[in-house]
Amino acid sequence: MEPTTVAAQTQGFAHFIGQSDAVGKTLLVLLVLMSAASWAIIVGKGLAQWLRNRRATEFLNHFWNASTLDQVRHEITTHGARDPFSHLSAHALHAQAHHARHGASRLAEAGTSAEFITRTIKKVLDEETTELESGLTTLATVGATAPFVGLFGTVWGVYHALLAIGMSGAGTLDKVAGPVGEALIMTGIGLAVAIPAVVAYNAFTRSNRVLAGRLDAFAFELHSFLTMGEAPSAGQQQAGAGNVHALAKTGTPATA
Repeated sequence: MEPTTVAAQTQGFAHFIGQSDAVGKTLLVLLVLMSAASWAIIVGKGLAQWLRNRRATEFLNHFWNASTLDQVRHEITTHGARDPFSHLSAHALHAQAHHARHGASRLAEAGTSAEFITRTIKKVLDEETTELESGLTTLATVGATAPFVGLFGTVWGVYHALLAIGMSGAGTLDKVAGPVGEALIMTGIGLAVAIPAVVAYNAFTRSNRVLAGRLDAFAFELHSFLTMGEAPSAGQQQAGAGNVHALAKTGTPATA
């Protein structure tokens, strides 16, 4: 067997790790941890999103097919608030009933019933938005930093490989290509960690934006049911989209 063939067989990822110092191994461990964290978030949020969408569809079907809000209240009491829409409905219904029984007995309940319901809806919308965005910061951080961590590992590996080659005095191409090629593995690992995180971040961000829009529209409908006792007309819906957005941002009552 030729010497070049033997040398090629001794090169590889395992050889690179075996020759790496503490810095190189630390960078590799960091990339592994970043990959594990991002995949845990991807799998967890993916399953939660699928389950949330299924439960939301079931609740909305029941909500729009119910003849009275009492039936909606009974549905929530029976099965619990398991999705953003039922969670919003449960708190809004509770706010209406609480204000009707006790009035503005505390500062937190000041104002009319409509104003109290508006503040309750705003609070729930903020809670749901925070819940939807959980974990996205980690995905964004992994996607932005993993390529550079891998690149730093490559630079560090190439530097030490060239030092070793220079000290041995064997500067031929077959002596240089192996160590340098091994060091490039770290860049590949960094990209392999970053790409799934970036793709998942974009997918979850779009899904959250769509859900937030649906939830805002539903919040306006629900607010109208509780304060006016009727569904908003087409003209009110068109004008109310901006009102609900303002409700979610500022907490001011929506106007018909």
